[in-house]
This record gives sequence, structure tokens and C-alpha cells, in this order.
Amino acid sequence: MNKRTFPAIVLGAALVTGCGQKAPLHLLGAGATFPNPIYAKWFEEYSKVDPNVQFNYQPIGSGGGQRQILARTVDFGASDGPMSDESLASAPGKILHVPTVAGADVITYNLPGNPGLQLDGPALAGIFLGRITKWNDPAIAGQNPSAQLPGTGITVAHRSDGSGTTFIFVDYLSSVSKEWETSVGRGTAVKWPVGLGAKGSEGVTEQIKQIPGSIGYVELVYAIEQKLPYASIKNAAGKYIVPSIQSVTAALATARIPEDFRFSMVNPPGEQAYPIAGATWLLVYQKPGNAEKGKKLVEFLKWAETTGQSMAEPLSYAPLPQALSTRVLKEIETISY
Repeated sequence: MNKRTFPAIVLGAALVTGCGQKAPLHLLGAGATFPNPIYAKWFEEYSKVDPNVQFNYQPIGSGGGQRQILARTVDFGASDGPMSDESLASAPGKILHVPTVAGADVITYNLPGNPGLQLDGPALAGIFLGRITKWNDPAIAGQNPSAQLPGTGITVAHRSDGSGTTFIFVDYLSSVSKEWETSVGRGTAVKWPVGLGAKGSEGVTEQIKQIPGSIGYVELVYAIEQKLPYASIKNAAGKYIVPSIQSVTAALATARIPEDFRFSMVNPPGEQAYPIAGATWLLVYQKPGNAEKGKKLVEFLKWAETTGQSMAEPLSYAPLPQALSTRVLKEIETISY
């Protein structure tokens, strides 16, 4: 901000409050890129519901969102991976996980003609472990007999920042590959065996677009927006499933959701369920440090769990089932300010 504009903004706020009107209340958040499109939509629409509230959300990745809510430098965090018991125990107050929507990680790639690929868990684990290095490897070609797969090398692209998108993907790989689970494991950030790292979903998307023979993972909405191809993935029932709102909803329907709402929904048993899917959460303190902000945040959360859910499907997210939303609304009521 330059020196000429800053005083004008301060003066404007002073004039507004001097006329008996409230200055806008700013709610600061940071975290996951996965839900950034739906959150941006919500914040825009909610400003029409309550013009006195303004949101400033920074999509810095789920790891950053968890760190900032722990440090209380934001009013709310956002993450696609639930916080660990250790992290929650280190917090200066009780942090609630408020699920908002669910979505899909898709496997996208850059190949001649971009054929519609079919892939299973062992093949994906082999690629990201660096065991499968050529596109015409039998583990890939055997699942795609009609595809003209080149004999060129595979370049893996992955997130370099702490990411809930990564959490969902490596949670899936851990569920289908014992080698991955024991050698790499789960987390918003892991030590990747191979590949090139990029910051944010936008960074991985750009890598895929620019590097022939590349493969990576991004959210469904980013793949659709950037017109990237994405694979059908073999699920636990043995069927190749296209990522979609319907197949994510089918996965969500089978999830076992505990009282604290920290749950995984990867590789579920349903026949129509897409296996690389996950929920995303807003992270809030049960006792916010600022009473006025706490009140406004609760009002927004209630709106998001009701009216806001209707905006999920047009942006390629799965809304929460009614029964789950009802449970979440009861949890929001426990926030005191």
C-alpha cells in the first residue's frame, strides 16, 4: 500500500464510524487450496447477507492453515487433512473441526492425445514410488489396452508445500500399498521418493501443462477449469470410477464420522464410490479470543452449513449429507463468545 492511499482508507473508516455506522469487521483465514473456489464463492455471497463482515482468506496450503490457527494469527484455519492429536494438544485452546464440503483428488497427466486412462492403486503407488518409470510399463498398459502409450519416461509432479490435497492422496496410497505406508506414510507433507515439487494446486497444474509425460494430482475443480485430462481409478469394489460429484457423494455416504469430525473417506467399499476423495474442514477455536469476531464467525458457519451447501455442486464439490450437516450445526452451537 502506498503512502497516499493508506491515510485515505483510515479516514474513510473514521468517517463511516463517525456517522454512527459500524466499520467492517475483518475475519482473517488461511489454509487449504482444495476448497479455495467454494470458499471464495461463499465469502462473496455472504458479503451480501452481512455487508459488515469482510473475509481475507489466504490459500497457503493446509499445513500453513494448521500452523496459523495454532499460533492464533488467524480467526480461522482451513485444512483438507485433520489435525493430529499432538497438534491439538499443543493448541492454546480447544480447536473444532467443522467439515464444509467434500471433493476429489484427480490423477492428471500430459500425454499425446491425452487418452482417458484407467489406473489402479498398485500402479499409482508404483509410479509415485519411482518403481514404474515408463508410460508403456505393463502395469499401465495392461489396464489401457486401447491407448497408444509412449515408451517415454514418467515425470512425477507433486506439492512442495504442506497440503491437504497431498494428505488425501497419500492417505489413499497408504491404504492400497503397504510399501508406501511403511516407507513414506501419511501427512500434509511427506518425503517424496521421486518427482518435482510445486507450490499450490496452481503450481502442480502448471507443471502438468508444461511437461510432456508428466503425471500429478490436483483437485477436480482445478482439472476442470484448466481442461486437464484425469484418470478413472479402480475402487475397492474393483470398478473403475470417474471422479465426479456423484462418486464423491457415494464415497462420503460410507464414511464413519466420529464425534470430533476427524475422518478419512479414501478407498471406501461402495461400488460407485470414487476412492481418492476427502472432506475439508474449517478450524476454529471453541472459545474465540474476540467476542465480536466469534459471533460473526458462528453466524457465517451456520450459513455455510445450510444456504452455502447449495453452491457446492456447481463448483464440483459434494455437499454434506443432511444428517451430517445437522450434527455439524450442533457442534457450531458449542462455540462460546
